[in-house]
Amino acid sequence: MAIGEFCNRDVVFATREMSLPEAAQLMREYHVGDLVVVDEVGGKRAPVGVVTDRDIVIEIIAKSLNLDEFSVGDIMAPQLVGVQETEGVFETIRLMRTKAIRRIPVLNSEGGLAGIVSADDILELLAEEMTELAKVAPRGQEREAKLRT
Repeated sequence: MAIGEFCNRDVVFATREMSLPEAAQLMREYHVGDLVVVDEVGGKRAPVGVVTDRDIVIEIIAKSLNLDEFSVGDIMAPQLVGVQETEGVFETIRLMRTKAIRRIPVLNSEGGLAGIVSADDILELLAEEMTELAKVAPRGQEREAKLRT
């Protein structure tokens, strides 16, 4: 299955210039732990990084720095790790594991922001698939019992 088939298409995003209090308010309002940082180019959103609630805590609050003196661009992850929406789930999991990230932006063929997927999203998908697989054996036994009576 391609990751683009089930990624979350409603991505909460920020620009590099957004203040950290604004970013934190967005995270709170939308109940998310990260924002995809985008540059708007030609009316399209080009992802350039990610900023997490943990970034704000570790980089600013834990150092007792003034939130108002920094923007999202100052603390976002320096290199974007993204995945093409045509990439498979297994390949996406492998990339997330290799890069030690829990959330990954999903990119369309032009490199624009198509969605986002988290480790929790993938766990939910795999749990659903495992539940369906677990139902196979009992159904096979029921079918066999009906055929033999």
